[in-house]
Amino acid sequence: MEEANVHDEGCRSAERRLSTLGRHLSGQSPSSAASRASLMASENPNGAIAPSPTAGFYGGSVFAHVVKAPEDPILGVTVAYNKDPSPVKVNLGVGAYRTEEGKPLVLNVVRRAEQMLVNDPSRVKEYLPITGLADFNKLSAKLIFGSDSPAIQENRVATVQCLSGTGSLRVGSEFLARHYSERTIYIPQPTWGNHPKVFTLAGLSVKTYRYYDPATRGLNFQGLLEDLSSAPSGAIVLLHACAHNPTGVDPTLDQWEQIRQLMRSKGLLPFFDSAYQGFASGSLDADAQSVRIFVADGGECLTAQSYAKNMGLYGERVGALSIVCSSADVAVRVESQLKLVIRPMYSNPPIHGASIVATILKDRALFHEWTIELKAMADRIISMRQLLFDALRARGTPGDWSHIIKQIGMFTFTGLNREQVAFMTQEYHIYMTSDGRISMAGLSSKTVPHLADAIHAAVTRMS
Repeated sequence: MEEANVHDEGCRSAERRLSTLGRHLSGQSPSSAASRASLMASENPNGAIAPSPTAGFYGGSVFAHVVKAPEDPILGVTVAYNKDPSPVKVNLGVGAYRTEEGKPLVLNVVRRAEQMLVNDPSRVKEYLPITGLADFNKLSAKLIFGSDSPAIQENRVATVQCLSGTGSLRVGSEFLARHYSERTIYIPQPTWGNHPKVFTLAGLSVKTYRYYDPATRGLNFQGLLEDLSSAPSGAIVLLHACAHNPTGVDPTLDQWEQIRQLMRSKGLLPFFDSAYQGFASGSLDADAQSVRIFVADGGECLTAQSYAKNMGLYGERVGALSIVCSSADVAVRVESQLKLVIRPMYSNPPIHGASIVATILKDRALFHEWTIELKAMADRIISMRQLLFDALRARGTPGDWSHIIKQIGMFTFTGLNREQVAFMTQEYHIYMTSDGRISMAGLSSKTVPHLADAIHAAVTRMS
């Protein structure tokens, strides 16, 4: 009996402590809490009391009002794919390279570089500076702008290591929101689904310019020029350096030159997203030409780089933001402000992935090996385009499918509509984004016939 009393007293004591803690967290004294309860009772004659900030202490949750968010439209494709037990299912949603056997690929050169790092007893796990690994930053700038770039030689480039392409875009857009005169960024229509979210959350106002022409499944170049001509002076313009995502449609070099002239004449600020350098054509230099013609004119621009695709370092989250400035003095000041953006965001970047990249880029033999493996990936994707085109033509699938071999890079914008995509998923277990984008890197010679059958059925039965 005495033990029961002690237990009851202990429970009451614990309840009093929780009650006191709850009032403390809500900033209320006992009397104010009682007054509030009395007021709420008078306002709610039926006895209904609104959830309090301390509801979680009494078995409820202060987050009970939180609504379940929808799946990411791209990553959600993989979620649905993983739940499908079908042995013939194919995932063409997420942009990640797969081998002919449908397996993820770790480049041999990456494994070699990692082994070199592991075997180096002098390596430590100390924090990097806010701006990241210095060698990585210098080598990344040279990779995208060219080792002979005047901007690099004149120390006009501020480069910081970031969390892959997404992190580079976010740091760059937050810097612009704080320090640039215009807060409006024009993005192509369509573009990668994360672009508008990144820029909006950073504090920029997002508008679009025409880019893709559904009728030709190519570039709406005239519409692009008209929309950029109408943009206010000084506006920011997002440009895909190569292998436009999701369409696979790129301007020609002559068209890039016209875009450059127009943008410079209106004082528009270029912000390049370079996620596929070397991965599109197989040539690192060819895929950087769009960026380099802007840098060569002496003007300013921003470039976000990612090593997810071209080195297969998806999960390492390795990227860089480079801002080309008008002078070395401005570049120093810009870098100092980039540090103030990064420090409260993630403090400093991780060391491992950047060390892999730096090891490969600064070693002549490893760099050469990388270019060979990179071209092999690009060539396999190009061969999948040709196989799919030939398969559709062999089946007599209605329509002109030449855009499949004209487009470039990881993705093809098929032109299939939402209903056709849903049909292919339900009947053929083909998983892709609802806008008709497919990842060519997810195809193999074994799965192309199945995809061609699905497209043929969707076009003939769901048109």
